[in-house]
Amino acid sequence: MIRAFALCSLLAALPALAQALELPQGARLLSERAAPLDSYALPIAPFDGHGVPARVFEGQVQRRSWRVDGGAATPLQLLVPLRDQLASSGFEIVFECRARSCGGFDFRFGTEVVPAPNMYVDLGNFRFLSATRNDNEALSLLVSRTGASAYIQEIHVFPVAGPEQSTAAADPQPEPADSGPPPPVGPGAGLIDTLLAQGHVILADLEFGTGANALGVGPYESLARLSGFLAANPAYRIVLVGHTDSVGALEANIALSKSRAETVRDRLLNVYGVAPDRVAAEGMGYLAPVAPNLTPEGRERNRRVEALVLPVE
Repeated sequence: MIRAFALCSLLAALPALAQALELPQGARLLSERAAPLDSYALPIAPFDGHGVPARVFEGQVQRRSWRVDGGAATPLQLLVPLRDQLASSGFEIVFECRARSCGGFDFRFGTEVVPAPNMYVDLGNFRFLSATRNDNEALSLLVSRTGASAYIQEIHVFPVAGPEQSTAAADPQPEPADSGPPPPVGPGAGLIDTLLAQGHVILADLEFGTGANALGVGPYESLARLSGFLAANPAYRIVLVGHTDSVGALEANIALSKSRAETVRDRLLNVYGVAPDRVAAEGMGYLAPVAPNLTPEGRERNRRVEALVLPVE
């Protein structure tokens, strides 16, 4: 209840545009996450061969994504009305690009994107825009079309609220020291509950490039939740299982999926301090899909790492 009140207080304090951006007719909100203090690397140029040039903004950050089903509007047709709204609200467009001119794959996986299934990006059919206002406010839009649906992502950074708003948005009651793992919130909401109820859970906020085993820089809420769970429950261990889509030979995909799981294991050991004997890594390739491999959306869903919970032997 306290967390819900804090979130409502935070949203009430956001600038008008954060709540009033007029989306295309039929747009359905898929995800919304607000942080009272966070940072965001706003892309300001295309991929340059080494990375995506960016300017880091700090402040209150709101991340949202929508899906628009049906229709035939291109990413540009969806973006233009949103760009006009930004301009009329005093924003200056500092960077805009389309798929190939952005850098394609390298740009997509070098920038922050809301994890699937709340955001899908067709590497050959997307538009991106960065804008700033008053030198302390930033906003980016990512628009893509995959099949019969279009997806829109907005990341908005604005100045930290004043003292009265900050007090209202703060959680006045710390978690009890002996309460076990913290309650799942944000991107990891329900992760531990699902893990215990079903015996496994998809770590949906992890990001890998197609055909690559490198894990993005994070941070990842799912890994923080898993490490907290293991620290509070010494009778359990975790097995990380990597999965791929069906592109390529089975043997190569099994090797890639295990390599991805091992990369996640390394992150848990080296960043979160999990003991090596509490977490293992395996790979299944494309043998255990959660969606058909016949569409880009299905293949993206199948590229994942799951966590299985087992008793300590």
